[in-house]
Amino acid sequence: MENHKSKKLELLLRSDRIYHGCVVALWVVILFLIIYPLYLVLIASVSDPDAVYKGEIMFLPKNISWMGYEAVFKFGEMWNSYLNSIFYTVLGTMLSIAVTMMAAYAISRKFPGKWFFNFIFVLVMFFSGGLIPTFLILRDLGLYNTRAVMIINGCLSVWNLMIARTYIQNTMPEEIFEAAQIDGASHVMYFICILLPTCTTIIAVLAVYYGVGKWNDYFTGLVYLRDRKLLPLQTLLREILATLQVSNNDFAMIMDDYANQANAIRTAQVAKYCIIVVSTGPAVLLYVLMQKYFVKGVMIGSIKG
Repeated sequence: MENHKSKKLELLLRSDRIYHGCVVALWVVILFLIIYPLYLVLIASVSDPDAVYKGEIMFLPKNISWMGYEAVFKFGEMWNSYLNSIFYTVLGTMLSIAVTMMAAYAISRKFPGKWFFNFIFVLVMFFSGGLIPTFLILRDLGLYNTRAVMIINGCLSVWNLMIARTYIQNTMPEEIFEAAQIDGASHVMYFICILLPTCTTIIAVLAVYYGVGKWNDYFTGLVYLRDRKLLPLQTLLREILATLQVSNNDFAMIMDDYANQANAIRTAQVAKYCIIVVSTGPAVLLYVLMQKYFVKGVMIGSIKG
C-alpha cells in the first residue's frame, strides 16, 4: 500500500514538473516574441542601411553606423519639441490624475442621482461629438494654437476613471469615511489626507496610462497647433519621417546626382528605426520604473465590487 502511494506521489510530482516546464517554455516563447521586435528595432537603428535593407540584421548590429540618428537630430527643432513633449506630458499627466481621482472619489460616494452621472460617463466613453465640433469648441475657448490645448484636451479618460473608482470602492471601506466624519473631517480633508496617501498604487497606474498617452499624442499637435515652436516631439517626428521617406521619382526631380539620391534612400531606410527608438524610449522607461505598481494597481482596479 505504501509503495502504491509513493509511486502515485512520484507520478504527481513528475506531472507537476512537466506542467511547470511547459508553462516556463511557453512564457519564454511569449517573452521572445515581445522583446525581439524591440531589440531588432534598436540594433537596426545603429546598423548599416544596406544590411538593414537586405534583411541581414538578425541578432547583432552589422557595420555600426549613426547615419540615421544624424539625419534625425540634424533638424534644429528636435530638441525644442523634446522639451515641449516633456512639459506637456508632466503637466498633462498631473492634471489628468488630479481630475480622475476627484471624479472617481465623487462617483464612489452614495448620493441621489448617482446612476445618472454614471450613465453620462459611460455614454461619452462610447459616443463623442466628433473632430469638427471639438475643434470649434476648443477654438472658441481660446485654446487653439496654445500650450494649454495639449494639456487640457483629453484630460479625462472614462476608462481610467472607472478603474480608479473600482479601486477606491474595493480598498477604502465606507467605515473609514464614517470614522473620519465623526472626527470632523470634511470631504476635502478626507480626500487629501486619507484617500490619496492610500491610493499611491492606482495613482502610479494612472501616471503610466496618462503619461504614455500624452507622450505619444501627435494628433492634437497636428490639428490644434500652428506655431512650430509649440509642436510636440511626436508631431515633429511624423514630419521628419514624411520628409525622409521620399519616393524615387521625387528624388529624381529634385536631385541630379545619383550618389545623393542613393544616400538619401539609404538614410530613409534606417531613419525610421531611429525615430521609433527616440520616440518610444521614455515610454518604455516609464513602464519599467512603474512596473510593480502598475501590475498591482491594474489587478486591484479590475475587481468588480
